[in-house]
Amino acid sequence: MNAPNSVAFATDHRDTIEILDPATGVTVGKVPMTGIAEIDRQVALANRVQSTWARTPAAERAAALRAGAALLRQHADELAELNRVETGRPQSEAKKGVLTGAATLEQYAELGPVHRGKSLQGDFEATDLMVWEPRGVVVALTPWNDPVAVSCGLLGAALVTGNTVVYKPSERAPHTGGLLGGLLARVIPEGVLQTVQGDGRVGALLAARPDVDVIAHVGSTATGRSIAQSAATTGAKALLENGGNDALVVDAGVDPGWAAGQAALGAFANSGQICVSVERIFVHRDILQAFMAALTAEAESRKLAPLVDRRHRDHVHAHVHDAVVHGADLVTGGTVPNGPGAHYPATVLAHCDPNMRIMREETFGPVAPVRAVDTFEQGIAEAASDGYGLAATVLTASMANAQHAWRALPVGTVKINAVFGGAPGGAAHPRGGSGTGFGYGPELLDEMTQTKVVHLRAART
Repeated sequence: MNAPNSVAFATDHRDTIEILDPATGVTVGKVPMTGIAEIDRQVALANRVQSTWARTPAAERAAALRAGAALLRQHADELAELNRVETGRPQSEAKKGVLTGAATLEQYAELGPVHRGKSLQGDFEATDLMVWEPRGVVVALTPWNDPVAVSCGLLGAALVTGNTVVYKPSERAPHTGGLLGGLLARVIPEGVLQTVQGDGRVGALLAARPDVDVIAHVGSTATGRSIAQSAATTGAKALLENGGNDALVVDAGVDPGWAAGQAALGAFANSGQICVSVERIFVHRDILQAFMAALTAEAESRKLAPLVDRRHRDHVHAHVHDAVVHGADLVTGGTVPNGPGAHYPATVLAHCDPNMRIMREETFGPVAPVRAVDTFEQGIAEAASDGYGLAATVLTASMANAQHAWRALPVGTVKINAVFGGAPGGAAHPRGGSGTGFGYGPELLDEMTQTKVVHLRAART
C-alpha cells in the first residue's frame, strides 16, 4: 500500500516509516519522512499565502470546510480501512471516527462565520471594538488513536478562522493522515493546508521553528512538555491536550454489576486506547466483592482488537508486570499471547497501590487496576492526588456526593454516572500534566485567533 499521491515528500531524507498491521504483523506500507528542505519550503509557503487566506470571506472558508466534509464522507470506507490496518481499530469504529470528523468540519463551517468580537461603550464620538484575527501559521500534531476525528477538530477550527496549517499526522497512522490531508487540500488554495510525514523528530523540528504561530498538539505528556518549552523560546502559542490518568470512583449504594459494566466500557473500549479511558478504579469496600466478580466476567467475555503496535504492547505489559511485582493480584488477563500482531487481553488487577506505575502513569491499554477504599471521600481524595487532570468519572446515587466530587476533582471533565457521553459543543481546560487550552468545541475558535482592540474616532479638520 503506497502513501497517497496527494502528499509531497522530499528526497533529501532517507528515513522511512514502516507500518505493520497490528492484527497480523504484515507490512502495510512504508512512508518516506519529509526532509528538512521540504519542510522549509512548506512553512515558507504557509506564511506567504496566509494573508490572502485571512482576507478570504469567512463564508468562502466555511464553504471549503463543507466541501472537505463531503469528500470525507465519500472516502469514509477508504479512510476507515487505512485506520484499521494501521492501528487495529475495528472498521466500524474507524468509520464512526471518519463521520465524526466530517461532522466536526461542518460544525466549524457553521461556527466560523459567526465567531464575533464585541463593541465597547466609550466616548459618544468614538467607536470601540474588540475584533479577532487569525494567529497565522498553525502546526497541527495529531494522534493515532482517533486520527480523523481529532485532526478535523484542529484543522477545521484553524482553517475557518483564516490560519494556514502545516499538518503532521502521527507516525503510527501516516497513510490515514496523508489521505485526510490530501482530501482537504483539494478544496482550498495551494499552501493553505500542507501535510508532512515523520516521527517525533519532525514534530520537534516543526515545534521549534520561529516562523510558526501556534503549535496544536494532541498526544503524550512528555511530548507536550517538550513543545511547551519550544514555544516558550519562539513565542508561539502552545495548545496542548496531553496524556491522562483518569479515575473512576465507585460509591457504595450503586448496583455493582452496572458499575462493573461502566468500568469495563471505560477501561476496555478501543482496547483502552482512548484519551479519556478509565485508568484507575477506586471501589467502596462494601460492594468490592460483587464488583470484582462482575468486572472479571466482563473482561473474560471480551475479544479485543489489537493494540496499535508491539512497542505499545510492551509498554502496557510492563505496567502490568510492575504492578504484580509490587503486590497486585492478577485476576485475569495480563499475559502476552502467542502469534502475530500486537494483541493483549482485557486485564483486571486487584489490590493496587497508589505508588505502582499502573496507578501513577498513563497505561493507555486494556487494563483495569482496582483499589478498595473505605469511604467515598477517600476515593475522591486518592483520585485527586494525581499529576494529570484530563477527566474523571464518579458512580454514585448520592446527589451530595456527586456535588462534592465534581468540585473536588482537579480535572477538566467530570462525568457523573456515565464513563462516556456528553452534549455536543462542550469544551474543557485540561489541568496539570494533561495540557492547556481548549482543544475542541466552539472555544477552540478563540484559541486559534487573537483579539485586537480598535478605538476609532473622526479626525479634526
